[in-house]
Amino acid sequence: MSLEIRDERFRQVVGDDAPLEQVATGFIFTEGAMWNAKTSELVFSDMPGDIVRKWSEADGVTTFRQPSDKQNGHYFDLEGRLISCSHAASNVTREEHDGSITVLASHYGGKELNSPNDVIVKSDGAIYFSDPTYGRMDGFGLLRDQDMDYQGVYRIDPVSGDVSLLASDFGQPNGLTFSLDEKQLFINDTDHGHIRVYDVANDGSISGGDVWAVPEGPGDGGCDGMKIDSEGNIFCTGPGGIHVYAPDATALGMIQVPEVTANFTWGDADLKSIYMTASTSIYRTRVNVAGRSIS
Repeated sequence: MSLEIRDERFRQVVGDDAPLEQVATGFIFTEGAMWNAKTSELVFSDMPGDIVRKWSEADGVTTFRQPSDKQNGHYFDLEGRLISCSHAASNVTREEHDGSITVLASHYGGKELNSPNDVIVKSDGAIYFSDPTYGRMDGFGLLRDQDMDYQGVYRIDPVSGDVSLLASDFGQPNGLTFSLDEKQLFINDTDHGHIRVYDVANDGSISGGDVWAVPEGPGDGGCDGMKIDSEGNIFCTGPGGIHVYAPDATALGMIQVPEVTANFTWGDADLKSIYMTASTSIYRTRVNVAGRSIS
């Protein structure tokens, strides 16, 4: 049994069991899982290795970007272009259809960003990203001083391209996801080990920030990657694996993973497979409720 069931609703969302399949291994530290439905490929990062890779059933593991500026999180925008967070370059980039790279954000208030970490795209095209300091540490990025005196979450306007600071009262902001109606934004804080929830205004700004849930349990790992499924259940990495919450914040249970899990995404044709970036490996399991289509 690779599950810890805390509420019977977990069986409807995930199942009675979730056998893990190790689809690839031999990496340093994997992150940034994102499924490309158009090509049936998994995009993922290996930050210490300074490489972004792809995996598919047909081709196995292939190199996508090397070097990669120690990129971490990825997300597809409304046109199917890949948005990426770069630890070493402290920026957010977009790969255009012709393969060229556009820098979307690198500074705020005249200071260099810390190290953009995770990113999501709203249905209006606005880009939201977290900016902790992990990329200014040796190994996961480049060891260097921090220009900012805070760790924030930002929004890139879809029309003007302007970067705005949404919130800055975090230890280390990390994973983020919208509710299905996009009226709420969930952001986790790795240092504090909790998930916070914000109200999203029509202009894209946010307010609130109460603690919504605290992933707890045996095992190593912390709040990091976070996504929402097609029924509004929130999945967040935490101690021991991936923690699952109902829309009402009830802790439904946990998918236990044998390695520290930093991120994940839904994939395969029906979006009912969860691909997990877990330290040296990529794992896959099947669940009952599909994820949300991103690409």
